[in-house]
Amino acid sequence: MRLFAPKTAPSLDLVDIRGEPIHLHSRGRLTLLSFFRDAACPFCNFRIYELTSRHAQLAARGLDVVAVFSASQAEVLRFAGHRPRPFPLAADPTSLAHEAYGIERSWWRKWKAIVTRVPTLLKGLRLVGLAGLRTGNLMPADFLIDGSGRIIDAYYGRDAGDRIPLERIERRLARTASRSQNPAASLATAPTIVHDVATAIGGDAS
Repeated sequence: MRLFAPKTAPSLDLVDIRGEPIHLHSRGRLTLLSFFRDAACPFCNFRIYELTSRHAQLAARGLDVVAVFSASQAEVLRFAGHRPRPFPLAADPTSLAHEAYGIERSWWRKWKAIVTRVPTLLKGLRLVGLAGLRTGNLMPADFLIDGSGRIIDAYYGRDAGDRIPLERIERRLARTASRSQNPAASLATAPTIVHDVATAIGGDAS
């Protein structure tokens, strides 16, 4: 079952691929909890590359990132974890964490990404090689979680390469920073929550 704002984020007992415990939220910061597909997924590995490249900028604005792969620790280490990352990578070989967040499966949406996202597919294959052609049908999803552990934005991929736009995350960070500087702005959160629910249901990628 899909999760929407403003639901409390399900707790997860996660450790990163180095064995360190992962905390899903920190007071005063937002957390991007990203669920990835197979460790060799070309779309996933290109997204990890994007997040790595933008991490310093996003972290300075108050964002923490946690990436969870439906794969074994060894598989994650072989691909996304073969070089140091500025955010934790977690292995979820049983997909229990994915199930807790309502992550979906679809062969049709996997092939939709392969057909419609050729440039991204090719960029990802350069990172993972031919192993990227042998992936399952799990879909991606992203969740923004506030410092209180509440989901403020949920984004379920419409295909295997569809992720929450980084521009959408940046707007969230700007809004959060504005509220922290002006506490009175928190009185106007209700319309925002209604918009977020409608956006998640409609799959708006704005």
